[in-house]
Amino acid sequence: MSEQVQEQPIIGQVLRASTVGFVCGTRSQEIGQPSFGAFIRTRHGQHDDIDVIGLIHAISIDDDPLVRQLILANNMTTGAARDQRENRMVPVEISAVNVGFIRFREVYHTLPPRPPLSLDPVQLCDQETVVRFTERLDFLRLVLNTGEVPTEELAAAALLHAARSRPEADRRAFLVAAGRRLAGLLSHDLPRLQHLLRLIKPAE
Repeated sequence: MSEQVQEQPIIGQVLRASTVGFVCGTRSQEIGQPSFGAFIRTRHGQHDDIDVIGLIHAISIDDDPLVRQLILANNMTTGAARDQRENRMVPVEISAVNVGFIRFREVYHTLPPRPPLSLDPVQLCDQETVVRFTERLDFLRLVLNTGEVPTEELAAAALLHAARSRPEADRRAFLVAAGRRLAGLLSHDLPRLQHLLRLIKPAE
């Protein structure tokens, strides 16, 4: 059985997936909370034992013919924009890169043995899960080696999300420890390391 976690709202369902990452579909009304670098998890059926953990690296809004017509007509009103955003089901895709999985409450910072299935629900990770998943920072190696995503910005955003999930008194120590881990991973690439350290520099 997957672990029991604090129930989080479902932000979408899986559209397509691989062991490297997955894309979930949602509606424009549901994208108030998901943000770049946030930790999300797939929720398999109750008899499955794996929850895949991903980091959001892209949120895209699909082309909509009505939006094109409104723009070309050059008569956009506040009411028309609100109706388009709130009443029409504008399709949105949230793309995530896999950074680990949870099986029987054990955390693994490696690619999952199998991808999530189509229509599996996707949730934001609650703070407790984020803290437990980031107690070790081994997932950073996966992020930094991921192709076709802004890896430095994604790693920094994930670390800042993880820091904000902790008590305020613990955030600076977490980011300092993350900086040390990044220094070990990127000792051969100082410009990249310096850029990342600037992105996660704790507030004075």
